[in-house]
Amino acid sequence: MKAIPLNPETAAVARRVVWFEEPGEALSDPIRFMAYAMASATHEDMKVLRRYVSDDDFREALDKAPPGIIDPRSWAYWNSRMGRYPAPPLPERNLR
Repeated sequence: MKAIPLNPETAAVARRVVWFEEPGEALSDPIRFMAYAMASATHEDMKVLRRYVSDDDFREALDKAPPGIIDPRSWAYWNSRMGRYPAPPLPERNLR
């Protein structure tokens, strides 16, 4: 997935979505950042991010999403939006 640029509008989204990290740190891992965005970004936040994230990037973020970030409802919604119905299983933690 290509990088999401750090600029005033993406920094504002990053502050809301990944509030516990600095925007530059949050955006440095676009797969992880998009997982948090899919779970908690507003419609307005997603309108900003969609300027920088293609459908292919979205699919990659879903394919590589870290476990435990995206809730089941958001997982089903975003997979459906990307043409994946039914949604594949949520990512799982491997504690072995």
